[in-house]
Amino acid sequence: MIDRTSSYLAGLFSLEGRTAVVTGGSSGIGRAIALALARAGASVVVVARRERELADAVADLRSHGCRAAWVGADLGSRQGVAEAARGAVEPFGEPDIVVSAAGINLRPPMQELGEEVWDATMAVNLDAPFLLGQRFGPGMAERGFGRLIHIASQQAFRAFVTSGAYGVSKAGLVALARSQAEAWSARGVTANALVPGFVLTPLNARLQDDPARVEELAARTMTGRNGVAEDFAGAAVFLSSPASSYVTGQAIFVDGGFSVH
Repeated sequence: MIDRTSSYLAGLFSLEGRTAVVTGGSSGIGRAIALALARAGASVVVVARRERELADAVADLRSHGCRAAWVGADLGSRQGVAEAARGAVEPFGEPDIVVSAAGINLRPPMQELGEEVWDATMAVNLDAPFLLGQRFGPGMAERGFGRLIHIASQQAFRAFVTSGAYGVSKAGLVALARSQAEAWSARGVTANALVPGFVLTPLNARLQDDPARVEELAARTMTGRNGVAEDFAGAAVFLSSPASSYVTGQAIFVDGGFSVH
């Protein structure tokens, strides 16, 4: 019975033989997803800026017996994205799964939002996932299997805590997933966005300095707590696996009920 169950679950969710690229995979949600995909069987390439954090993340993956490598890159420019894409295929070949978790979270008041912050936010949060999709999506479609996963935000759907350029970039990611799904899903490539609630990660360090605000955000959920990075492991494995072949163009909320409370 155990062997039969294991075989069934492997058929649904195993990522053996697959290769994944995870941007922003050295910390926070990206790191939790990289570990989940690797433990599900994928060979994982982690892309981020800081080499020390990258090396630590990959060492963690390898300590679990996983195949993993890292690429240091700055996704804030088109050249940086191109270099990241070139480096990402070197360890294990063309990816079957691309998770865009890299992001910056700059939140000046709207009246103080200048072009520099706008451009930097769009470059990392929206342009990089688009460019990586353009680089890898067609190849996935030719091979008949692919998964594009974007980490969006509540600010894609509602404005609070000074959404600014950040909210616009995340709304763009939700639309990008729909456009990619339209383009490639008929050939086996799904594209979806995961929508976190308030998650206790380094990206939200600014808000975590205000304990009352953190408590208030937890109270808005149905679970009574804020999220942690590990909450995204199961959803990421599902969206990367054969089990999700009929799920595409969607924004899937992993938020403890934050969005419906």
